[in-house]
Amino acid sequence: MPDGNPAARDEYVVQMKKITKVYSNGVAANQGVDFNLRRGEIHALMGENGAGKSTLMKMLFGLEQPTSGEIVVNGEVLDLSSPSVAISHGIGMVHQHFMLVPSLSVAENMVLGMVPQKSGLFIDKEKAIDITREYSEKFNLHVEPEAKVMDIPVGMKQKVEILKALVRGARILIMDEPTAVLTSQETAELFVELKNLKNQGYTIVFISHKLNEIMEITDRLTIMRNGRSMGVYNTKDVTKEEISRLMVGRDVVLSVHKDKAVPGETVLKVRDLEYVNEWNKKMLDKISFDVRRGEILGIAGVEGNGQKELVDMLFNFNTPNSGTATVNGVNILGMPQQKIRELGVSLVPEDRMLYGIAAGASIEENVISDRSSDKRFNSGPLFNMKAIHEEADRLIKEYTVLCKSRSQHVGMLSGGNIQKVVVAREFSNDPVLILADQPTRGIDVGATEFIRKKLVELSRSGIAVLLVSADLNEVMELSDSLMVMHNGRIAAYFDDTSGLTDEMMGEYMLGLKEQSEEEVRRVCHD
Repeated sequence: MPDGNPAARDEYVVQMKKITKVYSNGVAANQGVDFNLRRGEIHALMGENGAGKSTLMKMLFGLEQPTSGEIVVNGEVLDLSSPSVAISHGIGMVHQHFMLVPSLSVAENMVLGMVPQKSGLFIDKEKAIDITREYSEKFNLHVEPEAKVMDIPVGMKQKVEILKALVRGARILIMDEPTAVLTSQETAELFVELKNLKNQGYTIVFISHKLNEIMEITDRLTIMRNGRSMGVYNTKDVTKEEISRLMVGRDVVLSVHKDKAVPGETVLKVRDLEYVNEWNKKMLDKISFDVRRGEILGIAGVEGNGQKELVDMLFNFNTPNSGTATVNGVNILGMPQQKIRELGVSLVPEDRMLYGIAAGASIEENVISDRSSDKRFNSGPLFNMKAIHEEADRLIKEYTVLCKSRSQHVGMLSGGNIQKVVVAREFSNDPVLILADQPTRGIDVGATEFIRKKLVELSRSGIAVLLVSADLNEVMELSDSLMVMHNGRIAAYFDDTSGLTDEMMGEYMLGLKEQSEEEVRRVCHD
């Protein structure tokens, strides 16, 4: 049942009333949205990408301003014209992508842009360390003040971001996908800390697509769809299935059903791949594995343990120090990306906005960008526009891209629909190998369901899939076999994922356990 307790209105620390946001291009991101926060609650904000939740929170944090409506914080109507104004009124935001300077220490990051300074631009390091220790102990968020950010684990980076907001006086914390890069153990630890903050009277907005976490940690939830609020609910009163229906307007299958894989010959063969990064840290340490036709090999691991570097090597964004990688016997290391594509390799990149699309180009231009030289799309110097239009329309329909037309700029779409444009291009060009790097990160439930089903469908048609995902549920559910990376090495390999649990995986992902070399070598099918 929607929550509408009149007696609770005096407890609201934030009231966003009839918020409407219309951009200059006419897109209405929010339409008359009411959003209320009580003191000392953890409140989930849910909805598909493009539903308007990010825009709503940007207005609360002063990154954008509403077209109409008002924002009341602690009983005062405010003009939140910038983040600094929001911070001065006790509102902090912990972004999904950490806003930390890797080369600086934890303490230096903690006070960056604040006093204390000894003189001029120089940070008073001793005072910064004292402040960091004080807040770390006060909020039971233990960090290492003098450690360089580049050297600390991702779970500690999350704590630093939270402490940064608290040091600046935040009593209302907006947390955007806070567990996206955490293991189950780190997530459990974070939840203890968030409950402690709640018990001290702090208010937390929890933005997440992970329904299990929403059910566990939140008190209430607001669901948005198409720029409007679909209601406010006590979390204990709704099921995951009901939440999904409210978000996407239909029933969503929350688990992927797949037939047992029947792997064929090896497509991708990687042997002894090594890479040392610019800070002289070994990110890949003799990595060897195979991916076969008709199977999904998953890679799990806390981010920063070599997964990104591995994909970079396989698609020539970077060059390893040593080792080999072949696709159907042909060496791909250092090969131009177009040549790699001609071998039948497709890439769904981790950062879709940077590597997956040209935001200022049309949907049509994006989906045919890898095949524009095909004879069916051009004859001599002229493009066959009829064939191009037909191909774009076919892919838009097949991949259910919600758009006005094939001519619409991709950058105007929601995150889930942008990702569908990427996968429409990458999945539809007869690949022999798909490199899927975080294929559903930060997208809505409906798009996630669609992409996961497509990956299974393509693998069962005989395509080899290498799946890299920080979403433990996703990588365990989709993978036929699975390897865990830790500290640049394969810490474990499982040729059957059916008996795995979050706890078992977390132990390998955190380096608490490691299989023998003999067990790990099973990932190579020589």
